[in-house]
Amino acid sequence: MIDPTVKIHPSAFVDEPCTIGAGTRVWHFCHVREESIIGPNCQLGQGCYVGRGVRIGAGCKLQNNVSLYEEVTLEEEVFCGPSCVFTNVTNPRAAIERKHEFKPTIVRRGATIGANATILCGTTIGRWALIGAGALVRQDVQDFALMVGVPARRIGWVSINGDTLPSLLVGDVYTCPADGSQYRLTRANLLELITPEPPVRR
Repeated sequence: MIDPTVKIHPSAFVDEPCTIGAGTRVWHFCHVREESIIGPNCQLGQGCYVGRGVRIGAGCKLQNNVSLYEEVTLEEEVFCGPSCVFTNVTNPRAAIERKHEFKPTIVRRGATIGANATILCGTTIGRWALIGAGALVRQDVQDFALMVGVPARRIGWVSINGDTLPSLLVGDVYTCPADGSQYRLTRANLLELITPEPPVRR
């Protein structure tokens, strides 16, 4: 089912049945495969590919040349920078069929993936995390983590607004000046949000 308010460029291919929510825009040369579900108010930039059965939540933005293969799920308000890469198997070979080995990859709400970053299959990227441009993510990422490098490592924390937080000690509370959200570093070295999470924009 494709909402009548969806804008699909004439050069794009959309294989039905699929679901595309109200207000979503599918731009030049995109390919949306059957059985995929795209939420409302998403933007798919030029040359994007959405594989069969992929799930994309409300308000996501895919910049040019992003490919989401089978078993990839984006929750709400995920940003994928230009040409970032998702894999679906860990040891591909051209001569060996491995579709039965596809591993699920989940990107939680509000996360940002920078341009040309690579996300290996089977990983989960936490809520509001920020993956730097060109990083290689090969293991799960914590909520609010700022990740850079090859392989990616955490170098700090970011707020919901995307601002880098200062160094924190266990128990410290930080208030983001941009939006008033508050954070605390736990004994398990995790950053927790202690104010309500903002509603999803629809």
